[in-house]
Formats: sequence, C-alpha cells, structure tokens
Amino acid sequence: MFARMLAFPVRMEKKEEFITLFKNEVLPILKKQPGFLEMIPLFPETKTDKVITVSLWTDKRDAERYHRNAYPEIHQILKPYLLAAVEVKPYLVETTLCEHFVHALAA
Repeated sequence: MFARMLAFPVRMEKKEEFITLFKNEVLPILKKQPGFLEMIPLFPETKTDKVITVSLWTDKRDAERYHRNAYPEIHQILKPYLLAAVEVKPYLVETTLCEHFVHALAA
C-alpha cells in the first residue's frame, strides 16, 4: 500500500465551503482513479496550522499516475481556498503494523 500526504494552509473562514467542495467535486474524481482506496482529511484545531490529507493507494504506480493525470485538475479546484503551496510527500504504508486497517479497507 502507498500513501500521499499533503499539507496545506486553508482559508479557515471558508472551512465548511471547502469541505463541501471537497466532498462534491474532489472525492468523485479520486474515486474514479485506479488504485484509490481512501482519503483521510485532518483539520487543525487552531487556525494557524495546516490541513493534512492522507490518500491511500494500492501501489505507488497508481498514486504516481493520479499525480500526473488528475491531481492538476484537483489542485485548480482547491486553489481559491489555499493560502500557500501544497506540500506533497509520498510514503510506503507498512501494512504489517496496521492489519486491522488493511482488512477494513479490503472489506
């Protein structure tokens, strides 16, 4: 399993609008991507911190294909809500340490 972690500051006064846009426009695009498993959004408790999203993919190739083909469209959708550049970091998910989570995703 592979993960992409994004960190970005969002206009927190538009948090609800951002969430609605994400649910209605971004998630449908993600769900159509081969290998996409799940998106975990983390919103900060303070307005000075960044929003973190973790997207889970079956493998690195799927995540890289998404980054090349669909991510530019998603970035344009979200751009009006961003206060700075998005930091993107790739990670391998060590599935032997999160077996229950892997089984839940497979169900």
